[in-house]
Amino acid sequence: MARTFIVEADGGSRGNPGPAGYGAVVIDPETGETLAEVAEFLGTATNNVAEYKGLVAGLRAAHALDPEAEIRVRMDSKLVVEQMSGRWQIKHPDMQPLAATAKAVFPPDRVTYEWIPRKENKHADRLANEAMDAGAAGRQWEPGMSKAALASGPRRPAGATAADTAVADAEIDDATGAAPAAPGATAEPRDAGTATATPPSGWAAPPADLGAPTTFVLLRHGETPLTPEKRFSGSGGSDPELSAAGRLQAREAAAALAVRGTVQAIVSSPLRRCRETAETIAARLGLDVRIEDGLRETDFGAWEGLTFSEVRERHPADLNAWLASDKAEPTGGGESFAAVARRVELTRDKLRARYAGKTVLLVTHVTPVKTLVRLALGAPPESLFRMELSAASLSAIAYYADGNASLRLLNDTSHLR
Repeated sequence: MARTFIVEADGGSRGNPGPAGYGAVVIDPETGETLAEVAEFLGTATNNVAEYKGLVAGLRAAHALDPEAEIRVRMDSKLVVEQMSGRWQIKHPDMQPLAATAKAVFPPDRVTYEWIPRKENKHADRLANEAMDAGAAGRQWEPGMSKAALASGPRRPAGATAADTAVADAEIDDATGAAPAAPGATAEPRDAGTATATPPSGWAAPPADLGAPTTFVLLRHGETPLTPEKRFSGSGGSDPELSAAGRLQAREAAAALAVRGTVQAIVSSPLRRCRETAETIAARLGLDVRIEDGLRETDFGAWEGLTFSEVRERHPADLNAWLASDKAEPTGGGESFAAVARRVELTRDKLRARYAGKTVLLVTHVTPVKTLVRLALGAPPESLFRMELSAASLSAIAYYADGNASLRLLNDTSHLR
């Protein structure tokens, strides 16, 4: 039997158009449990665009939890509900592609739409406002920042009465040592001076005066047949495709990124293993893939396809020189790490300019990811040999307007089951 999720979504714009954001929450209708929250600051947009983007993000978050689920969408936007239900035409050119994207997440016969009053959409509304507040402070919303569930109050499960909810609340209060308030009583506000703030964490949390950073989410491609054998596999070899394990890793990365909901563009190395990984994620997120040659792996020359031991046996002098200097090239005219660093640095600057203030997924390889990390940290070239970078791992770097960078994540594999 298919699971059922409730998706509540909202969007807003302070100016219409003006600084805009959306929020969406996925709920278990049987328990009232919050299963996923997503929110994003959009920059300048209209209310309607923000509402549609919230809908898309909520549907994608539900899809990441169970692609076979049946969905009940609840929104306080009469326009979106009526248009997505097919009762009103979608005439505005900005709305048409967003509506098409929303319809493509789940088969239309598995999604129903219901209008609700704004007071019943408090959770999603609070998330949208948190996203806009984060944008005003020069950062993107982070899941750890969310207080929307607390602000919107307890949610009544399907079939529960008001008395049931009151009893459950009393039990929760009792378990935490707090006495439930008497009917009609007003709770005393907590002393604001004793509250403990949770510091922002994750992919982007910049100082308020620097504006939204450009964030690169760095994904190493999934495994190929050469990966578990630890063979040199650069841009001058056989260009292998993903293995079955690598294709699974790509799907798992896609699911994790869909829940996160912050990726706005995807750029990939031209090599097959990256393109396959990127295309899997793009299909899940409803985005296009842009190919960037500067993200390709090092050309390892005559070492392509060999293990480290085989290279040491066949080309010991060249290997020792390569390990000792970033200017040394692999045997047979491959690329030095210094050459790769220049290429990656130019590519970084080009992509920062193109995607200023956005969160971009770069699907690439070991050397480009390690090089971007090294450059962000101002670390020496030999640091490349002191980082572990697993297949399908995620890293992230935020770049600020003052030219500084902050490493936010390195070699995260928590999404791989």
